[in-house]
Amino acid sequence: MSGSVLLSTMVLQMRQSFSRNMFRFCLIANPILNTVLLYEMFRNSGQENFAAYVVLGSGLMAVWGCICFSSAGDINRERFSGTLALVFAAPAGFPYIILGKILGNTLLSLLSLLISLLTAALFFRAPVQLASPGYFALAMLALVLSFVVISSVIACQLTLSRRTTLYMNCIEIPLILLCGLSFPIEVLPRWLHPVSRCLPPTWAVELLRSAVAGVTQPGPFFQRLLILLLITAVWVLMALWLFRVIDRQVRISASLEVC
Repeated sequence: MSGSVLLSTMVLQMRQSFSRNMFRFCLIANPILNTVLLYEMFRNSGQENFAAYVVLGSGLMAVWGCICFSSAGDINRERFSGTLALVFAAPAGFPYIILGKILGNTLLSLLSLLISLLTAALFFRAPVQLASPGYFALAMLALVLSFVVISSVIACQLTLSRRTTLYMNCIEIPLILLCGLSFPIEVLPRWLHPVSRCLPPTWAVELLRSAVAGVTQPGPFFQRLLILLLITAVWVLMALWLFRVIDRQVRISASLEVC
């Protein structure tokens, strides 16, 4: 039952998301513009691997933009359509429906990485190489997992909020900076490093960059992967706890309506 709910919700969400102009802009135009911007920033930086920072960075920024404006925006759209309470009380289960929406948005947004790659290859004739494809595939799975988990926590927190639009516009750039999607977190102030290390996408991005550059020593790669899985487990527990708190609050106050 739960598997069919996830699959059907995921497919439906992909269709609905791609039908929206804003999502298509985030999916198609954002990676192109981000690639141009990061190329101008990094072309004289002395970085040996162009793909690790320009192509990968611009694609990841677009991926998070799609997830942020869709997964967070879906709560707002359901509320103002008057269907949030119905979705919450559906027999299929609110967590499965929200998880299906997040999975659909995340998987569809991965096309941004391909668009960034094509932009760099066509416009800048940039040398793009993938040294460790197997490790890259594993890192991509870790990236999807990290984005899904952090989006689930954000979706839980926004369920009761009436300022969803404000918050989803405020969380995009901070997470891009804190997780090092466009540049290494080492350039951030040292007091922000612990915050960055507590976010699952930070570790997933490091795994991706190491796979693009080439994994010569598997030990450090799998050590980062293990840390990512442990941090992700903590975020999963946080999401489950938040849902229970929200479920209790909703049943007491009936606060999911539009007004």
